[in-house]
Amino acid sequence: MTEVTELSEDERRLAELGYKQELNRSWSGFSNFAISFSIISILAGCFTSFGLGWNNGGPAAIAWGWPIVATLILIIGLCMSELVSAFPTSGGIYWWASKLGGPKAGFYTGWLNLIGLLAIDASVAYGCATFTDLTLGTFDSGYTAGDLHRIFVYFIIVLALAAMVNIFSSHLLAVLNNISVWWHVFGAAAVVAILIFALKPGAHHASVKSVFTGTVNNSGFFGGETGSIGFILCVLPISMILTQYTITGYDASAHLSEETKSAAGSAARGIWQSIFYSAIGGWILLLAFLFAVQDKDGVTAGGGAVATIFNQALTSGWAGTVLFISAAGQFFCTCACMTSTTRMLYAFSRDRAVPGSRYWSKLNKNKVPVHGVIASAIIAVIITLPALVKVNVGTADAPIIVPIAFYAVVSIGVVGLYLAFAIPIFLRWKAGSKFVAGAWTLGAKYKWMCLIAVAEILVTSLVALFPTSALGVPWSPGFAWKYVNYTPIIVIGALILLWIYWHLSVKHWFTGPKTTVDLPAGVSASDEIALEEHGGH
Repeated sequence: MTEVTELSEDERRLAELGYKQELNRSWSGFSNFAISFSIISILAGCFTSFGLGWNNGGPAAIAWGWPIVATLILIIGLCMSELVSAFPTSGGIYWWASKLGGPKAGFYTGWLNLIGLLAIDASVAYGCATFTDLTLGTFDSGYTAGDLHRIFVYFIIVLALAAMVNIFSSHLLAVLNNISVWWHVFGAAAVVAILIFALKPGAHHASVKSVFTGTVNNSGFFGGETGSIGFILCVLPISMILTQYTITGYDASAHLSEETKSAAGSAARGIWQSIFYSAIGGWILLLAFLFAVQDKDGVTAGGGAVATIFNQALTSGWAGTVLFISAAGQFFCTCACMTSTTRMLYAFSRDRAVPGSRYWSKLNKNKVPVHGVIASAIIAVIITLPALVKVNVGTADAPIIVPIAFYAVVSIGVVGLYLAFAIPIFLRWKAGSKFVAGAWTLGAKYKWMCLIAVAEILVTSLVALFPTSALGVPWSPGFAWKYVNYTPIIVIGALILLWIYWHLSVKHWFTGPKTTVDLPAGVSASDEIALEEHGGH
């Protein structure tokens, strides 16, 4: 006699989509929101990529650019909320694209998503290492911050700790993510309060005029001019990447949907709410930074680094406190990023789309894809190796140290993730009334929202390929490879390799998402892959 198991509503919906429940569904709706809020992490992006805004536009570009770009990102998020409500699976974006556009659309979307997530892992962990170094240097006068080899060691330690947290326990991870939300809320509030009420003697707040109209061109292009058409078209747009990079990774709510209770509603809310609250909190935080600037030229000479502002405005004790709050938030963010990446890798491998699928889709006794966690950490180290090279875009007498490699990894994350978002959003628009919505829907508003979302993504993805230093263009007299934004090389190179891989091999056997719902009890997706590889059926 066959034992009949009563399926929950979530398990029933997952079975309709072709999957049986393998991952542990223990996350609440709040935990689902929490992981996206933690990955967006205003304590990471607003701090680590502040220089992209400052060097390519200055205070005005940040003060006005953030709310404008954040509003457009919210539209993207609302489009994705509708999709996750209809298809709450770990594959998320990749699965939606496959369902709406076929295997080819799914294959490219999945790989862009995976490349973006791996780059975000790397950038957040490296940011955490950098801010740990800055924190130690601020509290200890005998410690000299800025040694790139030492920062790289911290980077490896951060990745190793995040990997251990991910491998050790799903419950611990959920607890950390819930703590992380409050750390981000109260930590960001504390930073704002410190920058308002704890300025050192003699320091003062900047004027409203300087914050909302002050401009900077520290890119090396157009002779430092901020009024030319060249600056407006080629330099100012790069400041958008500050917002676009910070408010990303909210697809985590989709990747964790198979582990979330009442996923069709909870994951949809997790996406748009995490964007909305981060957008408001991030703007307040950035305005606090800008009003604390004491010497605009000094910040520019410091490469637009936010730590320069804290050292100008605060005593070393308060500056160190602000840096510590940020570094801790970035560690929480690294753990959450790795969770999202490995769930996406698990789902993509479950459908055989990644070489070595049987390893990446294998779960340990805690139902965690251990091999995927380790692989994501190793790849993060490899793509960040160029950060070991010191880059001075100033002169020997007046050095301006800019983290070109860090900004490149940031841009790879932005391009990979957002192009992956654009494909299913466009396909949903194309499907029109044939699209079967879930519990959470945009109604008829999808007709204009999807188009705005896709247009914004295409513009920012193009901007992310721009050089971030004048010395990084081949016709510059001082050109050297260390100044190059290597985003176009990695993104275009990856697309060419994927195109070759698709045409030589993948298109002959890849059919998109596989179903696991009909597998016998006790047989997982990775078991099925292993059987196929050994000629079993």
